[in-house]
Amino acid sequence: MFSGSLVAIVTPMTAEGAVDFTALEQLVDLHISAGTDGLVVAGTTGESATLTKSEHIAVIEAAVSFTAGRVPVIAGTGSNSTAQTVELSQTVDAMGVDGYLVVTPYYNKPPQQGLVEHFKTVADAVGKPLMLYNVPGRTGVDLLPETVARLATHPGIFGIKEATGELDRVAKLRELCGVEFMLYSGDDETSREFMLAGGNGIVSVTANVAPAAMASMCQAALAGDADKAAELDAPLAGLHRDLFIESNPIPVKWALQRMGLIGGGLRLPLVALAEGNQVVVEAALEQAGLLDK
Repeated sequence: MFSGSLVAIVTPMTAEGAVDFTALEQLVDLHISAGTDGLVVAGTTGESATLTKSEHIAVIEAAVSFTAGRVPVIAGTGSNSTAQTVELSQTVDAMGVDGYLVVTPYYNKPPQQGLVEHFKTVADAVGKPLMLYNVPGRTGVDLLPETVARLATHPGIFGIKEATGELDRVAKLRELCGVEFMLYSGDDETSREFMLAGGNGIVSVTANVAPAAMASMCQAALAGDADKAAELDAPLAGLHRDLFIESNPIPVKWALQRMGLIGGGLRLPLVALAEGNQVVVEAALEQAGLLDK
């Protein structure tokens, strides 16, 4: 199954807010040439919450086409409605995606049993496997390790993106779910330690701007080379921190624009990175060696 550096790829947009498919294709090629192990498309970083249904489908279809089988593509299809999640997942199931990233339903705050039924219903409805996505800071509900263990027995659920940043969950999840269940960090700042503790990779925001560096760091961490992983991770520390100085993906899209890789398009209610924070993000890019002198 998928491992290593999986980029939570942004959805490039024009200044008018339209999806920029030309820039998306260029980003896909950049990631593949840089060694990124897989693409996670139309997730939080991809502004899925502001895409129309037709745009959401088109972005996933385009990413699969641009990738052309060179790396896996995982489609973000989660929502706070089980029926809508099933419908969207089924719509893109035949497009060549390799799996789904399905977030815990947000806003309605279901109990743990509701989460079990939600994910099982989606997994039963599609032909590709699910990666669970736990990000309580955004959704208001925490998918507890004991609940993950119940879901891990489902043949259509292969792993979890755990975005709490709580490193003690790695050992707990591994103990409860077994060695075959895949564990991915959803927190760049703790991802190195997550992998060294037994995780299988990361769904990364930082990889948008530093794909080669993130891929190399992941390789070292997954090989158990703690010293090498720490050495490779050190220049990325500012990015891990400062790409979240405002709500994701505001800072990372500004960083990509600063690097000349995309335009500046965002959709309301997100707005452009505050001028004072631009200096901070630029300094992080410089620390990582990503800006021309």
